[in-house]
Parts: sequence; C-alpha cells; structure tokens
Amino acid sequence: MELLNNLVFVFFRFQDNAEGYKVIELDEENWSQILKGEWMVEFYAPWCPACKALDPKWKTFAESGNALGIQIGAVDVTTSPGLSGRFMVTALPTIFHVLDGQFRQYKGSRDVDSFSLFIEDRKWEQVDPISSWKAPNSLQMSFIASFFKLSQSLRQIHNKLTNEYGLPTFASYLIFAIATIIMGACLGLILVCAIDLVFPQKPSKSYEICSTPSANMGDELNDEDIKDDLVDQPADSEEDGDDLGDEDGDRVLTESEEIVQQGDSSSESGGKARKRKTKRRDM
Repeated sequence: MELLNNLVFVFFRFQDNAEGYKVIELDEENWSQILKGEWMVEFYAPWCPACKALDPKWKTFAESGNALGIQIGAVDVTTSPGLSGRFMVTALPTIFHVLDGQFRQYKGSRDVDSFSLFIEDRKWEQVDPISSWKAPNSLQMSFIASFFKLSQSLRQIHNKLTNEYGLPTFASYLIFAIATIIMGACLGLILVCAIDLVFPQKPSKSYEICSTPSANMGDELNDEDIKDDLVDQPADSEEDGDDLGDEDGDRVLTESEEIVQQGDSSSESGGKARKRKTKRRDM
C-alpha cells in the first residue's frame, strides 16, 4: 500500500514537471491569457537562423518555469501576424516580460542563466515598462493588429491567384489596384453622405431687385428736363421782352419761378432734395 502511494506521488510530480517543461504556443485566439500572472514570451519565425539557435535554450528555460513561478510562451509571427503588429515586433527573436498586463522588452543575453537571473533577481524592475498608448492591449494597437492581419490576408490571396490560378504577377496587382479604386470611391461617397447628414447645406437666400434706382433715374431725367427748360426760357424771354416790355418780362420770370418751385417739390417727393438757382434777366 505504501509502495502504491509512492508511485502515485511520483506520477503526479512527474506530470507537474512535464507541464512545466512545455513552451505554451500563443496565437491570435489565446494570447490574452498572458495578461494575468508572470510570463516570458518569445516572438520567432521558423526561417530565422537566430530563432533556431535560441529554440533549445528557450525550451531548457521552460523547464524551470514552475520553480521560478512563471509561464513560458512563444509566438510564431508567420501564423500570427496580428500579434507581431500588436507588439510592434521589428526584429527576431524578440522577448517580452509580462507581469499582470504590464509589458517590458527583454534586451539581455540570450542564455538560460541570464533568463533565470532576470526573474530571480527581479531585474525586470530596472526596465521601463512600455507606455500605455503603445501597450499591446490598448485600443490603438488593436487597430494596428487588424491592419497586419489584413495585409497577411491580402498576401495569401495574391499567392492563391498566382500559384493556384496561374495568373501573372502584374494581373494580380491590377486586380488589387482596381479593387482599391472602387473601395476608395465607395468610402468617399459614404464620407460625403455622412458629412451632408451631419452638416446639412443651408438654403441660399433670394434677393429681390429694388425698383428705387429706376425711380430715382426717372427723377434725375425730369430734373434735367426742368433745367433745360429753365435755361431756354429766359433766352426766349429776352427776345420777347424787348418787344413786349417789362410787364411781359416780369411775367416770364414769375412763370420760371413757378416751374422751379414745382421741380423742387417733385424732387422732395422722390427722396432727393436739390437746390436750383433761378436765372434772371438783367433789366
């Protein structure tokens, strides 16, 4: 009985150690689990020579994961391009230390002892964490991850068109160009409609043509006619005054004054008052 209990204890201990030896593969679906607890995560690519050299060391480091109280993960950027964009991975291999959603990039030596001392001596406290606006779990980095996934999808479509359907490369590029133009036109139309909906155009104001200038022009013409009459009548009156005498001349002057008064009253009724001088004949 005692022997059986010892065997069971050794079995479960071996199982726990076996789980600690395993490097957890992370992808687009399960990467959020690193936001809880303490992790060391490697970003690699199968074609990268430096990643191939690090692979056995990383697996050996994973064996001490239980003893250090951390979990060891790895991300293949060729199958999870969104994560490479989310973490802004620009070189391979890249290693991150994650503690309860706080990210720090590891830039020390790439050997098992350095990895272990980084955790045991809490050297990660000497590294500044990634700012909140560049954090992989932020909203803006989620948008960037979407663009990376979109680019990977477009690349797969291109490979399918050229490899499976046998289209030449320029034909594939032409298809993408036409699709881009159509999508841009549709997005532009949607944007214009949205702007018109939010900021509707104000109706234009109609202006009525005022008839006052025409009336004023008529008044000015009437004033000019009156002036001509005033200038012509005294000249005629001089000739007639010689024959008719002073009484007729006085009568002509009186009529001229009446015409001037009538012209003044008409100009005042039109809104424009003008002063006129009456020409008198020298006696």
